Amino acid sequence: MYKKLAGMTGTAMTEANEFSHIYKLDTVLIPTNRPLIRVNHPDIIYKTEKEKFNAVCNEIEELYKKGRPILVGTITIEKSERLSSTLKRRGIPHNVLNAKYHEMEATIVAQAGRLNGVTIATNMAGRGTDILLGGNPDYMVNDWLKAKGMGPKDVSQEEREKWFSEAKEKVKEEHEKVVSLDGLHIIGTERHESRRIDNQLRGRSGRQGDPGSSRFYISLEDDLMRLFGSDRISSIYNRLGIEEGQDIQHPLISRAIEVAQKRVEQHNFDIRKHVLEYDNVMNKQREVIYEERKKILMGENVREHIYEIIEEVLDDAIIMYMNPEVHKADWKYAEFNEWLWSKFNIKIQNIEEMVEGKDAEGILDYLVEIIKSAYMDKEKNMPQGLMAHLEKMIMLQVIDTKWKDHLYAMDNLREGIGLRAYGQRDPLVEYQHEGYDMFMAMIESVKHETIEFLFKVQAVREESPIRGVFQSLPQEFVKTDAAPMSKISVPKARRGEEFQEELPEDRPSVEQYKRSEQKVGRNDPCPCNSGKKYKKCCGK
Repeated sequence: MYKKLAGMTGTAMTEANEFSHIYKLDTVLIPTNRPLIRVNHPDIIYKTEKEKFNAVCNEIEELYKKGRPILVGTITIEKSERLSSTLKRRGIPHNVLNAKYHEMEATIVAQAGRLNGVTIATNMAGRGTDILLGGNPDYMVNDWLKAKGMGPKDVSQEEREKWFSEAKEKVKEEHEKVVSLDGLHIIGTERHESRRIDNQLRGRSGRQGDPGSSRFYISLEDDLMRLFGSDRISSIYNRLGIEEGQDIQHPLISRAIEVAQKRVEQHNFDIRKHVLEYDNVMNKQREVIYEERKKILMGENVREHIYEIIEEVLDDAIIMYMNPEVHKADWKYAEFNEWLWSKFNIKIQNIEEMVEGKDAEGILDYLVEIIKSAYMDKEKNMPQGLMAHLEKMIMLQVIDTKWKDHLYAMDNLREGIGLRAYGQRDPLVEYQHEGYDMFMAMIESVKHETIEFLFKVQAVREESPIRGVFQSLPQEFVKTDAAPMSKISVPKARRGEEFQEELPEDRPSVEQYKRSEQKVGRNDPCPCNSGKKYKKCCGK
């Protein structure tokens, strides 16, 4: 049973291995609608590129005199223009299609099957348009209208149908002549690294049972030949004493070139597979981060998630400072109390008495209740809904900041991980292990920084413009004495310092506050009268 049909293409079989290994898709070869009668001639090899292009131009000139349509495929725009200039000197009219004129591509390719038609195209140009022997009547009518300076809307439907009938008769007549000349001939001026590209070029001829032919011209100076076997063949040229302009053609040479193409394809496939394996490491981490952000944005149990983080952070700290497997005489009570103050703004008097007779789980439960109570007291001293808003914004900002730093760190790791191969270690496995450790360290950092900010944030009335991450809070400003997050400007208060202005207990909720002044636009003059735009001054 096939998982998915990727698309209708006659050249997918050359990439069947990659579809199977990477995408887990099977590739099925569907027979052509009508028997394929195209003749694929053996490749012709010349010693130099100059000899090759001369031979290509000679064949074009010979077939043009007979009236047979020709489609010439080149690998680069530079070579298509080089071939075009040679044909101009020989007085052979032709069209050049090199993906520079997108609007003309369909028209040029559709008419490439007409009598005496010579079309030069890069291998990427004109795809998606079928070449009909004798021409396409729709495009022929458009050409007639264009020659008269008219458009499709300038003629009535009756006139257009009349012209279309004439075009069909002309196309039918030309089709019979082109078929008698053995159809469209394809000339490839160079073998591509991928057989798929060459097969796509060949496939422009011999469609729907029409006759056709193809031939590739190769020189020992071509990139593919220089990489595979040009030295061997060059020595054969020299031993046989082949003169300039003389060619070699044999089915064995064509098969040898296809073997070289398969090697290049396999090499490129290995590179893509290797890159994909590295990318999969980051994709799994990215899924975790994006899922976490989605939960926060959707407001799914943010408070419960914070309580879980508090419990996890406390559990780790208890193991670090008051490990049950270590004798109580070696417990670090003072350090633990300092840690509580740094994270939660809480200190516990007589902590030794508090933990007496409790195991690690009992200590954890006791501390969680104390910290939850302190957190709820903090929320009571803030306007209604403000703490919930801060929870989302702080968590998102911390995650985004840490995630960006992690991406840079992973890029740096990947740049040098290949050197591990010199130590007989698999770089991919090393990347997976170290990437996982770095990701888990980032997650722990997110937890600690989120808790620190949430417990140290305080709300005070502030008259100055609101900036930074809390910009959306009307007339309320947030201060914290936590370590500031990177790239965020947050005022820093001294630890334990009480702000002079206290919030009244009967203060109304946030929803009742309205903006007293008009919102300043990013490009408006700054209210501080500095003469600068707001985004360049106070809104920076």
